Amino acid sequence: MSTIFFTSDHHFGHKNILKFSERPFADVAEMDEALIQRWNEKIKPEDEVYHLGDVGLASSGKLRKILDRLHGKIYLINGNHEKSAQACHTRFEWIKDYYELVVKDDEFERGEQLIVLFHYALREWNASHWGTYHLYGHSHGTLPDIDTSLSFDIGVDCHDFYPLSYEEVKAIMKTKNWKPPFEKENR
Repeated sequence: MSTIFFTSDHHFGHKNILKFSERPFADVAEMDEALIQRWNEKIKPEDEVYHLGDVGLASSGKLRKILDRLHGKIYLINGNHEKSAQACHTRFEWIKDYYELVVKDDEFERGEQLIVLFHYALREWNASHWGTYHLYGHSHGTLPDIDTSLSFDIGVDCHDFYPLSYEEVKAIMKTKNWKPPFEKENR
């Protein structure tokens, strides 16, 4: 049985991300190896991974070698640094700018949970007032989390450089203080 995972902003091969995001690695080679190791610790070959952009800034040849080492079926949401990833398009199940994923989950009223996947943070998204989740990347943990919003930064800089499973995402969302707008007290 496969598991669904989410992640973003690996920036494989990107030297400057070490400085920009204050990543705790000595160099790009160490970073890339750590990111590959942490990915493969959690993800099995049959798992599905939704990557929300900025896979890598290495040459397409180098990036392809990295992608071939990663477990799972990878679905890519375009970020703002995808030139090399697009050249490796055959490694991805698909590449899209935006996606609305429906996950079967009996804990929800309709037996499913909708998750809006986009590289950038949104303030509102499809059915956000009904409890739809929104996952994003791009900001590398620089945007403050909004406790009353069912969204958060799924990027590796926010999660000890690991992807998160659907169950981990759901657990984080359960800690939020979100209330449906139609249930708020009248003012």
